[in-house]
Amino acid sequence: MKVLENPQDVGKLCQSWRNDGLQIGFIATMGALHEGHLSLLRRAVAENDRTCASIFVNPLQFDDPDDLRSYPVNMEGDLELCKKHGCDMAFSGTMESFFPEADNPHMVKRIDPGGCASDLEGVYRPGFFDGVVTIVDRLFRIVGNCKAYFGEKDFQQTLVVRHLSHQLKDSNIEIEIVVCPTVRAKSGLALSSRNQRLETCDIIAANQIYRALKKTQRAWQCSVRDRKSLSRTLRITLEHPLISVDYAEVRNPDDWSSMANQMDAAIGLVAARVGGVRLIDSLRLDQPACKTLHLT
Repeated sequence: MKVLENPQDVGKLCQSWRNDGLQIGFIATMGALHEGHLSLLRRAVAENDRTCASIFVNPLQFDDPDDLRSYPVNMEGDLELCKKHGCDMAFSGTMESFFPEADNPHMVKRIDPGGCASDLEGVYRPGFFDGVVTIVDRLFRIVGNCKAYFGEKDFQQTLVVRHLSHQLKDSNIEIEIVVCPTVRAKSGLALSSRNQRLETCDIIAANQIYRALKKTQRAWQCSVRDRKSLSRTLRITLEHPLISVDYAEVRNPDDWSSMANQMDAAIGLVAARVGGVRLIDSLRLDQPACKTLHLT
């Protein structure tokens, strides 16, 4: 596996692969890799001729400096996992190397993430999606035409990167967004790098998030199609002394802006803080349960 730190070298290698007629799979990560990331990597390896991954903790998407400082970093371990799971190239970089046109990070031109970023995460984390789409745009431009893999847990983010991929067509860059099922612990807790910061009692409380989503899914399966009723079920089931809820809502995944009460497709979305750690999760209510990974 090649390990690169210069974005120009990354672009040249990816272009050489395409010149040889090879299809590229790409996974954008902030490191601290877990089974969720690895499931994306395995799928990319299976579906493409060459696969690359970025490992970069993007400061543009953190609104809390303490959150940025406490974000787990394990570059050596991450590179070993990438190599073990068949990645052909992994790359990192600095703000200066990714954005050489800016004199400092505060001068990086932010990209509009589109209307799908205006609520939920967009409200509770102002500037978050601007930061995400700004670095992902740069990563996509570096890698070039590819299939890019993202997890469904961050559902609103998948809408944002899909919007970006449509915008990039104007620059003759073709990015196919592949959304993959959420990977969960045996308890149902969605895997996240932030889970490393949870104490045992926090993990027990955090499991309530999935239980609430599943109860809401069962309501859908019992023919409840009323958005307000489904959202109420989700919020009530989330009530727990150790959980502070930012939002718990049901939306139409196929028509994000729709506030129609009667639904023909639905996804439950949660953002909550447990033990000072902010967790997000989502679950399609109108589809079979996502893949569950049984951890030892």
